[in-house]
Formats: sequence, structure tokens, C-alpha cells
Amino acid sequence: MERQDFANVWDALENTQAEAASMAMRSNVIIAIEQTVRGWNVTQTEAARRLGVTQPRLNDLLRGRVHNFSLDALIDLAARAGLSVRLDIAA
Repeated sequence: MERQDFANVWDALENTQAEAASMAMRSNVIIAIEQTVRGWNVTQTEAARRLGVTQPRLNDLLRGRVHNFSLDALIDLAARAGLSVRLDIAA
């Protein structure tokens, strides 16, 4: 078997470059939200209330279940957490 090198884990796991880019962006947003929520030092119930989601939905986010969230949903959650999301596009 030939050894392959990848820029990130998503390049190795996803079928297309577009899917890998989407997953990388989603995972970056999830990490930022997760760090913010944990910094609140509140219960999951309270954090879910602040974000406008159910506690099980918040639990999915805190466990890094990237496939359960669209990029749009994550951007909305980031805004509710007081974060701003920027997208950099490069050729």
C-alpha cells in the first residue's frame, strides 16, 4: 500500500475536495463554539437555552458531531454565542 500525505484529516476522510473543505470549516466553527460554551461555566441546559437549541442538540455540538450540523446552522449558533465568523477565500 502506498503512503499518502494529506493537508488535514478531512482531505483523507471525504470523497471530494469540496466535501473536505466544508467539513474543515464546520469543524473549525464547532471548536470555537465549544470553547466559548465551556468558558461560560454553566450547565448544558443553560448553555442550550442561550443558544436557542435543545440540550441533546448542544450535546451533539460539544461532542464534535460535525456531520449533524450544516455550516449555516453553525454560523447561526456562533452568532448566538457572541462570535463572528469570517470566510477567507484564496486562489
